[in-house]
Amino acid sequence: MQLFIFDLDGTLIDSSDDLVISTNAMLRHLGRPEIDERTVNSYVGDGAPKLVRRALGGNPSDAEFDAAYSFFIRYYRDHSLEHTDLYSGIREALDELRSPDTRLAVLTNKPVKISYDILDGLKVAGYFFRVYGGDSFPSKKPDPVGIETLIKEANAERESTVMIGDSSVDIATAKNAGVRSVGVSWGFKPESLNDPPADVIIHERPQLVESLRAARA
Repeated sequence: MQLFIFDLDGTLIDSSDDLVISTNAMLRHLGRPEIDERTVNSYVGDGAPKLVRRALGGNPSDAEFDAAYSFFIRYYRDHSLEHTDLYSGIREALDELRSPDTRLAVLTNKPVKISYDILDGLKVAGYFFRVYGGDSFPSKKPDPVGIETLIKEANAERESTVMIGDSSVDIATAKNAGVRSVGVSWGFKPESLNDPPADVIIHERPQLVESLRAARA
């Protein structure tokens, strides 16, 4: 069984606008100045708690962080599909990759319920046999527990498993699990894909199917 594990933000979906809007809504709520899109995007990938802490800056008190995080999650949950969409060509790629001997999964550091709701809202949740988020396990990526769990649940071989993502977090997760990695340069952190280096880096979405077919061959 072939297993392809996808990151979510910056890999399957362009969620930048909704993340920026939600982050700045949180900052306004706390009476803090807004931050620019590029800065918010640089905070994405390690889970919502770290995004909030980075946006707050400095060393916020526990009470301030709790208030900020609670507001951010509520706001983002309500607004996560206003501007977010699949990257062009992703739906077609999922159609081509789905087969009887292939399992597709999502492993993200975003909270799992919001992640599933976004995929469901974009009408692609059914492509994935599992969706795991940053709160699905005791540890987030780059801890390999998510990949290890998916390999077991898919009855897949390690050498037939590929992690696809847009940042060093995804590539490090793949390396920690001993599986192949494909980095995509259209996401939030393309500059990080060489630290650690991905096995393959692709720049155009049609290359995604080609690369994963080669991994399956």
